[in-house]
Amino acid sequence: MEHPRPEAPRPGGPSAHAGQVAALYREHHDALVALLQCRLSSRTDAQEIAQEVYVKLLTMNDLTHVESPRAFLFRMAINQSMDYLRKRVVRANVPPDPIDDNVHATPWPEQHLWASQQWKKVQAALRELPAKASRAFVMHVVEGRSFSAIAADMKLSERMVRYHVSHAMAHCRERCFAPEAP
Repeated sequence: MEHPRPEAPRPGGPSAHAGQVAALYREHHDALVALLQCRLSSRTDAQEIAQEVYVKLLTMNDLTHVESPRAFLFRMAINQSMDYLRKRVVRANVPPDPIDDNVHATPWPEQHLWASQQWKKVQAALRELPAKASRAFVMHVVEGRSFSAIAADMKLSERMVRYHVSHAMAHCRERCFAPEAP
């Protein structure tokens, strides 16, 4: 009894797409992992990113619209590695958890008092600044307005608004966090 031969994948069909991804894997996997390893300084991370890229390729409907599948594969991998590196930097800059377990048990009135004292320090520091710097700071930090909106409102360049806000921030930081005189 002769077994039926499996049908050849139809162009554009799901098995054709999987075959195309498998071919990309066979032909370029080692080079892709080597590139990622150079970028990430970790073979394990490189292999993980490469795997994510192949999974994303498989979830796409097809690659027939892609002019150069190899270039597309490497571009996807580079983009994934950049996202991974950004996340790594963010995680590295997250402050460690406080050692004291009672830090969250601080009574609300004390927190409120501290916040109001800090706000008074900020207001006093802002009064020491030129009006434009103080106004730009309040519009950006307190009101949450964009630099471009502030620039239009104050009839200044966006660069000048950024300067005023950063100058005001530095001044407030200096005034609010400076050691208090005895």
